[in-house]
Amino acid sequence: MSPTPEQEARVKIDEMLDKAGWDVQDFSKANIQAKQGVAIREFQLESGHAVADYLLYVDGKAAGVIEAKKEGATLSGVESQSDKYKNGLPSLFHPTIISSLRKSILFSG
Repeated sequence: MSPTPEQEARVKIDEMLDKAGWDVQDFSKANIQAKQGVAIREFQLESGHAVADYLLYVDGKAAGVIEAKKEGATLSGVESQSDKYKNGLPSLFHPTIISSLRKSILFSG
């Protein structure tokens, strides 16, 4: 069975993050202290807040979100989606609240 477009995009994003020095981890095995920069894929937010494609941590603090979109996708709706990410962090994963979490980084997939 061939990979889905989402799976192919995730492989590309994982490779880009790894080359940039991020420690890419699965949500089920996340350790936000493992390295200075940690990217957690398919991050499960609190109920009603969906799943972030990647949640980025720097020095153990939530610092950003990567939301993968198809190439050519518009940015409309991304801001409200980002608010869900900021407000949906489980308490275990936000030792401090960072207001700058509203930013999303878009990768073509």
